[in-house]
Amino acid sequence: MSEKNQRIERRTLRGSPIDYKVRSEDGDPIIEGYFAVYNSIYEIAPGMSESIAPGAFQKYLSDDIRMLINHDTTFVVGRTAAHTLELRDDSHGLWAKAPVNPKDSAAMDAHARVERGDVSQASIGFEIIKEDTEIREDGSVHWTIREAKLYEVSICTFPAYETTNISARSVERDRLLERKAEAWRAKMKERIKDVKSIIPEEKD
Repeated sequence: MSEKNQRIERRTLRGSPIDYKVRSEDGDPIIEGYFAVYNSIYEIAPGMSESIAPGAFQKYLSDDIRMLINHDTTFVVGRTAAHTLELRDDSHGLWAKAPVNPKDSAAMDAHARVERGDVSQASIGFEIIKEDTEIREDGSVHWTIREAKLYEVSICTFPAYETTNISARSVERDRLLERKAEAWRAKMKERIKDVKSIIPEEKD
């Protein structure tokens, strides 16, 4: 696995299926919809969640980005460099549109499955550049992704976080909570020290 692939995070739009519109444009079938929704809570695992801030991908939308099927790089539905994929960043989220190549049987099959409702999930592959971390009172951790380099959007059959992504977030959460505990212990020691300094010593 390349260094770049090790940095790629994958997230799936959960909840309601994405709003695909099945129509024709210049004779070609179209796949389009939102592949990420801003300010929506993505539950990674118990005690861990994420949200994506509006405009997180804006800086990178002019990069060479693909629309894939199930994150499989051998099934490319559209590509920005080939002008066969259009991306738009608005207040709701990250929207994408790709005209399906009628000569590409895999892409046409994907379109047919979306049209019938057999495939209805969307996912993104990206690298986190900037994020905020919040440790909540109940011990849960929430990350807000502020900036992310987008590599691909995918039509997905099964929505799921990759095990590697969950493990990485779990390690990060455990480290954050341990640092918080250490800071609390250090603060308590200082308080005890201060209290001792103002209490007069008992004389024999």
